[in-house]
Amino acid sequence: MTGQIFTTERRVRFADCDAAGIVFFPRYFEMLNGVVEDWFAGPLQASFRELHLNRHVSVPTAAVEARFIAPSRLEDELTFALTVTRLGGASCGLRHRISAGPQLRFEASQTIVYVGASMKPEPWPEALRARIQPFVEVQP
Repeated sequence: MTGQIFTTERRVRFADCDAAGIVFFPRYFEMLNGVVEDWFAGPLQASFRELHLNRHVSVPTAAVEARFIAPSRLEDELTFALTVTRLGGASCGLRHRISAGPQLRFEASQTIVYVGASMKPEPWPEALRARIQPFVEVQP
């Protein structure tokens, strides 16, 4: 059982593919970064422009673990689903699932960290923490 799920869709582009016509594995990590950026700009109401340029903070990736399940091909319509597995003091664990229709193609766990202008982890601001909280997976 989960909390809210952030979803977005994207078509596989020519630039995403290798010579075999399938998504080149590092492109998935670029796509994940785009999903996180969209999540922040959308329901979290804190765009990367706001964070990086105005507040001088960031949310870099501290760890990522991925599993490649099935290939994705040029022009496949992919659905990205993001949930929060853990919300710590300065860190946040994310679960990503990428599907094409009913077929799971890729999944990953990612840890992001709220980093202040000092380039050191800082506690999540309360307003941002409150907007992340609904996406935390509910344990049975």
